[in-house]
Amino acid sequence: MSFGRGGGWRSRWQTRWRGGLASPWTRGVAAALAGALPALTFPEPSLWWLAYVALVPWILLARSAPTGRRAALDGWLGGAGFLLAVHHWLMPSLHVFIVVLAALLGLLWLPWGWLVRRLLHGRPGPWRAAAALVLLPSVWLMAELVRSWQYLGGPWGLLGASQWEVEPALRVASVGGVWLVSFLIVLVNVALALLAAVAGTRRVALAGVMACAAAAAGVWSWAPVPRPAGTARIAVVQPGVINVPGPRFDRGEQLTRQLTGRHLDLVVWGESSVGQDLAARPDLGRRLAALSRRVGADLLVNVDARRSDRPGIYKSSVLIGPHGPTDQRYDKMRLVPFGEYIPFRSVLGWATSVGKAAPEDRRRGTEQVVMHLPDGLRIGPLVCFESAFPDMSRNLARDGAQVLVVQSATSTFQHSWAPAQHASLAALRSAETWRPMVHATLSGVSAVFGPRGEPVGGRMGTDTSAAMVYEVPLARGTSPYVRSGPWTVYGSLAALGAYCAVEGAGALRRRRGSGSPARP
Repeated sequence: MSFGRGGGWRSRWQTRWRGGLASPWTRGVAAALAGALPALTFPEPSLWWLAYVALVPWILLARSAPTGRRAALDGWLGGAGFLLAVHHWLMPSLHVFIVVLAALLGLLWLPWGWLVRRLLHGRPGPWRAAAALVLLPSVWLMAELVRSWQYLGGPWGLLGASQWEVEPALRVASVGGVWLVSFLIVLVNVALALLAAVAGTRRVALAGVMACAAAAAGVWSWAPVPRPAGTARIAVVQPGVINVPGPRFDRGEQLTRQLTGRHLDLVVWGESSVGQDLAARPDLGRRLAALSRRVGADLLVNVDARRSDRPGIYKSSVLIGPHGPTDQRYDKMRLVPFGEYIPFRSVLGWATSVGKAAPEDRRRGTEQVVMHLPDGLRIGPLVCFESAFPDMSRNLARDGAQVLVVQSATSTFQHSWAPAQHASLAALRSAETWRPMVHATLSGVSAVFGPRGEPVGGRMGTDTSAAMVYEVPLARGTSPYVRSGPWTVYGSLAALGAYCAVEGAGALRRRRGSGSPARP
């Protein structure tokens, strides 16, 4: 087939595409569905390979918009569709409010939709196509960065996190974090969209794909890797779905007794595994101390209760030794919006009437903590969705933690995608920091990942009530990401700043030119 015939086929296809989307309502539905498509790349479907093409329909849709305003609307509706799809398991708790939240956060993709059309509409030349390969991933990253703010819900569903089981992507994460993985995924999608719909940009698009492949190959070949540093024997206690604090504690105690004689370094219980303040209930402290003596290791429990030494309810990781609670305690810092507190409660407090929003705000901790075990092992505790924040794990690794420990509870969403999605985040955090991560839950999925993000031992699913011992590999060294931080984000900001400066200078020149007096 000749190039001319191919070009004619492309033109006919584009005409039919635009005709089918002439209705604003049809176009709006198409945008929401196109935006929702990447949700299939996350667990449980885990169609990780789909991430590299999932944005193409959305890009083509925004590119074909008749105006910049319509393209921005396509970006908004696509962003709302993505967030609603990736958080759909929240519907039983938040009901209609999750739609409101998705619509509000979807506004972050307005600039992305507008810029897609700005750079790719019509017949862009090689320079505009090349700019799109850099700027569109950059503006996508800005949307991910802003919504990662804890008060906007946190970084759940970052596109790069879909690659948690892909070894080359995990190596890339060790260099640039999940941000670099997201950037490269969007770049590949933009290049494929250029190949599919924009004649005359084939060389630029192929160069973009080759650049991504070369970057991944370069990281695989030359980037440093963590050095082995022995192992630690860590047990995870998963009692199962027990919603009453007393029986839940009893089941954890029963399972922990089974670990006697296993030569452990640490036993980890899940989030909210203790339902009363240990200072107010010394009998519980004595029972935990007896367990520590019996198994010959410290216990890391999680207390979800109103404290006796200060006002308010806290979620706290507490280290228990053979003599009872130690002075090593971490109070959860980043709380789940609506689940653990309601932002602007005076305005949004009505959310408690339409879902299972928090009736009372929990209190925040003020600083991260690295805990020291008697044998010298240093652990960095995180609670629940704090494992979604790359900066928190990075801070613990910089502060000397050898093992990252996440205490979680997703039993509210037991039969949804949430437990598997949450556990998968531990692989990314391990690869980024070169520190193994123990993800311990009350009711599954509990899992352990090594310093390269590789799975260690078996997973405990949502139908399991058991205690499992893991031989956790330790590592020496500091990953490039821990040393340098989110440099991909800084580079994206610089690229967008340069683009805005160039566009602003061009607009200023045009304005001056149109206002200059005509020559005689």
